[in-house]
Amino acid sequence: MNDQTMTFSLHDDSEKQMRDILTAVYDALKEKGYNPINQIVGYILSEDPTYITTHNGARSLIRRIDRDELLQVLVKSYLGE
Repeated sequence: MNDQTMTFSLHDDSEKQMRDILTAVYDALKEKGYNPINQIVGYILSEDPTYITTHNGARSLIRRIDRDELLQVLVKSYLGE
């Protein structure tokens, strides 16, 4: 048995899951010929799911992400925090 204390962060797991979902959505939009950045920004600003294609389940994936949380992570990442 391991006597060392193991730590983990749910926050890191949540951010990784968001990144994985966003990457899958980005790839699906690109495959369908859309401008993925414009479509994702449109979705974030409006919460209108029609900005996201149903291709590869992208629309249902993006709806798993809380927009406020996503914006927080994006701003933190942009500012290097």
